[in-house]
Amino acid sequence: MMKVGKKLVRIGAAAAVALVALAAPALGGGQPLAMLDQLDSGRWEVRLREPGNPVQKICVDNGRRLIQLRHPADSCERFVVQDGASDVTVQYTCRGRGYGRTHIRRETSRLVQISSQGIAQGLPFDFTAEARRVGECGA
Repeated sequence: MMKVGKKLVRIGAAAAVALVALAAPALGGGQPLAMLDQLDSGRWEVRLREPGNPVQKICVDNGRRLIQLRHPADSCERFVVQDGASDVTVQYTCRGRGYGRTHIRRETSRLVQISSQGIAQGLPFDFTAEARRVGECGA
């Protein structure tokens, strides 16, 4: 019976170590959405994949600005679904104004691929786009 007790203690200790290791990123082990912080600030052009759409030019002081392209001025609650070294997925809710889910994949610090869908101004949206840094803001 003593062997079983020691074995259970070892298994419990191993499980506790694994749980702490898995929880470390969520507890501050890494900066959330760090990939977006590595994007260059400046003037960016967002080109929707669908033909006939105008190029959107925006000033990006931080890559997080690219998460809510359809809710740019709204203060929304965000939930990080996936947070990788080269891509992130964020779901957000803007109470009374809509919601969205955006996936951003970094190719370089000046070029990203974006896919986003949700509801804005009472209407659904679903788009894919390429965003590229093209210069300084105000230029």
